[in-house]
Amino acid sequence: MDDAPEPIEESLFEAPPMGEQERMIEAILFATAEPITLRELAARMPHGSDPAEALVYLRKRYEGRGVTLCRIGDAWAMRTAPDLGFLMQRETVETRKLSRAAIETLAIIAYHQPVTRAEIEEIRGVSVSRGTVDQLLEMEWIRFGRRKMTPGRPVTFVVTEEFLDHFGLENARDLPGLKELRAAGLLENRPPPGLGVPGPREEGEEESTQGQSELFEDD
Repeated sequence: MDDAPEPIEESLFEAPPMGEQERMIEAILFATAEPITLRELAARMPHGSDPAEALVYLRKRYEGRGVTLCRIGDAWAMRTAPDLGFLMQRETVETRKLSRAAIETLAIIAYHQPVTRAEIEEIRGVSVSRGTVDQLLEMEWIRFGRRKMTPGRPVTFVVTEEFLDHFGLENARDLPGLKELRAAGLLENRPPPGLGVPGPREEGEEESTQGQSELFEDD
């Protein structure tokens, strides 16, 4: 009886060395404008590669450099170091800014997501104009979330990875505190509805502007 061990079948594919995997990911990230997920990286790299481990080494390699490797939600991207953002100001043309109504709506969604339109109105104490939500959706800073398991199954809103990317956040937990937002004048201190004050105003009242979108106001 032959008790000799069976030969181990060698894999037909051999993963590249980790240093080469780092170079591959670096090349992919520099060539991709939008953040890219681990699954997408793995699909582009040779069989057996470990993009998660390669990202760890690559992130350390870029620490303290002018370009950093940032995690944005479940995706990764190369971005300018936050402290060097002022160097890019001449390359960015900003002609309009968000109105207070849009900023408040966006902030409420970010901090209370998933949140319904009715809940946004309750927090703000004013009806939310459809134009505000539509414009934020068009900017891809918010998206529809799951419907709430309450009567009427109202749709909810959540922020997107584009929103996180724009503000340099890894996830919504990195947002500043509500007190900081109020101190910066981004949120008003309104009394809760129902305490001897008028309820939400009608949609568009004191929010609409003449001849321009509610979302933007001229500089």
